[in-house]
Amino acid sequence: MGELSTMINQRLSEAYASLRSAHDDGDAYLADAHQAEIDDLRRIATDHGIETCGHASV
Repeated sequence: MGELSTMINQRLSEAYASLRSAHDDGDAYLADAHQAEIDDLRRIATDHGIETCGHASV
């Protein structure tokens, strides 16, 4: 797995954890911000032919 792939998957894992936390806290603004980050990371991954490892939507 290349460095970009590793970084994207790590950031996705962190963003999904933060999204779950924001949902649990009822913070809609923060949840939207984390969802936007996830969308951007998934777009970058797709643009570069990178598979995202087991990241499911929340």
